[in-house]
Amino acid sequence: MKLGLSALFSLVLVSGVLSVPLEKRANPAGIDVSDFQTNVNWATVKANGIQFAYVKATEGTTFISNQFAQQYNGAFNQGIIRGAYHFAHPDTSTGAAQASFFVAHGGGWSADGLTLPGTLDIETNPNGATCYGLSTSAMVSWISSFVNEYHSLTTRFPVIYTTTSWWNQCTGSSTAFAANSPLWIAHFTTASSPGALPAGWSVFTFWQFADSGTNPGDADTFNGAFSQLQKIALG
Repeated sequence: MKLGLSALFSLVLVSGVLSVPLEKRANPAGIDVSDFQTNVNWATVKANGIQFAYVKATEGTTFISNQFAQQYNGAFNQGIIRGAYHFAHPDTSTGAAQASFFVAHGGGWSADGLTLPGTLDIETNPNGATCYGLSTSAMVSWISSFVNEYHSLTTRFPVIYTTTSWWNQCTGSSTAFAANSPLWIAHFTTASSPGALPAGWSVFTFWQFADSGTNPGDADTFNGAFSQLQKIALG
């Protein structure tokens, strides 16, 4: 599953005519890490074939990961395409306030070819009601507030990380975000695909398929070739 292969390009000379470059669909391997993973050895991660990483930056409007700088800069220094993610608390403040906090503490974007758009991690409430006490319409409004503010501050739409069951339950199967925000689907399985996707998305961009592996953190894959991953980083 964790292939860790770079996209391959070949130029083949046939009968004196140079053929069109062919690209291998490589499904680059990735990881995501948080403050639970300390002092990550990014040189080893790179040697293990990891080509992208998402790093936890913030939660709500009060938490900043004390591992963020080591992880975010460490991945960058090894040439690993990296991005930041924000764990949402829709019950504590507005989406716009949390997007602003996220961007102010590492969740921004720059067109350096190694930075992915930030991710809104929105999933089951770890401390209470599954949907944070919000109605489906209120949840959709909260997500819209976050997405719009993030786009206003960075010019990019954030990736949305979620599970199919949570999304369909807590947003009422909203299809409002699929046109702009790439999907990062969470589904731990040994199957060859993540199965049914949240309402609105017909394809996923990232897939978190295991909560452990050879490398620190969770194991992920990108649904495409390495060159496509680079294009997302470049905007």
